[in-house]
Amino acid sequence: MAAASASLSTFSSLSLHTTPSRFSPFQSQSFFLPKPIHPPKLKPITVNSTTVETTFFDNTDPEEISTFDPPERPEDFIEPPSFDDGPLESEDDIAKAYEELYGPAYSGETFLGNDIYTMDSKVKKTTGFGKTKKEKAKDGFDERVVQVRRVTKVVKGGKQLHFRAIVVVGDKKGQVGVGVGKAKEVIAAVQKSAVNARRNIITVPMTKYLTFPHRSEGDFGAARVMLRPAAPGTGVIAGGAVRIVLEMAGVENALGKQLGSNNALNNARATVVAVQQMRQFSEVAQDRGIPMEELWK
Repeated sequence: MAAASASLSTFSSLSLHTTPSRFSPFQSQSFFLPKPIHPPKLKPITVNSTTVETTFFDNTDPEEISTFDPPERPEDFIEPPSFDDGPLESEDDIAKAYEELYGPAYSGETFLGNDIYTMDSKVKKTTGFGKTKKEKAKDGFDERVVQVRRVTKVVKGGKQLHFRAIVVVGDKKGQVGVGVGKAKEVIAAVQKSAVNARRNIITVPMTKYLTFPHRSEGDFGAARVMLRPAAPGTGVIAGGAVRIVLEMAGVENALGKQLGSNNALNNARATVVAVQQMRQFSEVAQDRGIPMEELWK
């Protein structure tokens, strides 16, 4: 019994006189609270030992209605002319402005032949393999392949295989051209023939009803083509290469007939020859020196 009482007194003395650890949760709360930060006191700005005080809108009433009072114009003031009242620019001025912006592509100068401009092909940026790629520019002409044939040339070592392509280009506004090209690949042959067609552009005379002014015939080699004007709503009644040439030229009412060979290239060129023989009534009246009304008398 005496031993038990001695042990309890020892335990009570230890529990009362033990000091708390460093991170004990029973410490005072002042250990976790941050110290208050006092901002520095601002002093007024002094200039030449005088305090500067800035005030805004001391004498201004925000509800007051203000009126705009512009300054008077001087006596010698001349009002500038309006943009719409200026002189109209001529086609040469517009072409010159485009040439200054985009280069000689719009100057109208030919570099590769008849009606071939530098706009026909533009070089694209270099590809990943260090090769430059040419991209076809939109010059207003549509292309249509008439025929692609495989031709063989017999030489000493054997036979050489090539492809011949016939292409018709036109803007469907009176401009048309026929071209032919040969290459070892079909795509290269079509590209060559398209360039050749652009070098041989002709103008097709048409009336306001999109037909021919008069009948005409043309031949090329063994092919012979007959062209006739037609009434509005007739359409293009022709076949083969003749129909393609007339459609690419923009003719909507016409009659065509192949009278000779069935060769597509010769028929297309015969159509071009027949078109070149046509003349407008105004040109004939001007050559004769008479008004157009007397042509039908």
